[in-house]
Amino acid sequence: MPGNYPIKGNINAKGEKIYHAPWSKHYAATKIDTSKGERWFCSEAEAKAAGWRAACR
Repeated sequence: MPGNYPIKGNINAKGEKIYHAPWSKHYAATKIDTSKGERWFCSEAEAKAAGWRAACR
């Protein structure tokens, strides 16, 4: 995780913007590809404000 940005913003195959917190089931397996628009967030609130939703698991 870069610096103080522990939240991973991932875009799935359907184009949904989903964020993963460190306690999320698939956090460790989630990779971020910034060239696809994926990004890191400093908090869940920041991710939500940017229009991303929490992972279901």
